[in-house]
Amino acid sequence: MPLDQVDVDRIDEQQQIMEKEMSFLDHLEELRWHIMRSLGAIAVVGILIFVFHNYFFDAVIFGPTQSDFVSYRMFCEASHAMGLGDSMCFEFEDYQLQAIKFAETFITTIKVSFIMGFVFAFPYVFWEVWAFIRPGLYPKERKAARGIVFVCSMLFILGVLFGYFIIAPFATNFLMNFTLPGVDNSPTLQSYTGFLVMFTLPTGLVFELPIVVYFLSKVGLVTPQAMRKYRKHSIIGILLLAAVITPPDVITQFLIGIPLFILYELSIFVSARANKQYEAELDD
Repeated sequence: MPLDQVDVDRIDEQQQIMEKEMSFLDHLEELRWHIMRSLGAIAVVGILIFVFHNYFFDAVIFGPTQSDFVSYRMFCEASHAMGLGDSMCFEFEDYQLQAIKFAETFITTIKVSFIMGFVFAFPYVFWEVWAFIRPGLYPKERKAARGIVFVCSMLFILGVLFGYFIIAPFATNFLMNFTLPGVDNSPTLQSYTGFLVMFTLPTGLVFELPIVVYFLSKVGLVTPQAMRKYRKHSIIGILLLAAVITPPDVITQFLIGIPLFILYELSIFVSARANKQYEAELDD
């Protein structure tokens, strides 16, 4: 090979390496701005919640600690309507949370404000994530994922609302009524808000199950046949989960387990449609 040809090949190779590096740096810069805008949205909402923290904590955060909470009244009315008497009625007195650590109220308020900022800003945050991922997808993949921001946002919000209005009241009532002889059950502000976040935020992520199943089915890792095969196992898992987060009675366990089972069945339907698209692409 002529010497000048070798030099040209080396120059071309160096140019390709520089282009790849520039492309990687450009993507990194783009990702940084997506993250900055997402954090900015969370910060703005979190600051607004912090400014109006008195109203927000009294109306939202401390809602399940009050005997007139909307969920308690709805379940009691539903219990009487179904002829179950007071079996689904909650009986406990309003209790006062306490702060025993220095600056606990201030630090807890900041934490809760920004966690709730993430919850309220989730549609925008997910839109930023999708805006970064979308250009790297093929046209078919973009078409298949049309409306994903709306669907994911709605599922997340429904999950958080389910955790707040269903799981949190049952869990709060059970934990407050579970006492030991000689022990005064007076929860702290930090422990209560920590459990409330645990009852709501993970539930919002669990409700994303159909979306996760959809993409796993699109690449052939999950099939509707496998999900139907392990349906019995999923029922046992759902009942165990409901038993852990609810009082030990059948009514409340089924009340929480049924929506989770519906979510699993919906995921099977989603998997079937995505799996058909995957098989069609393989045939092509």
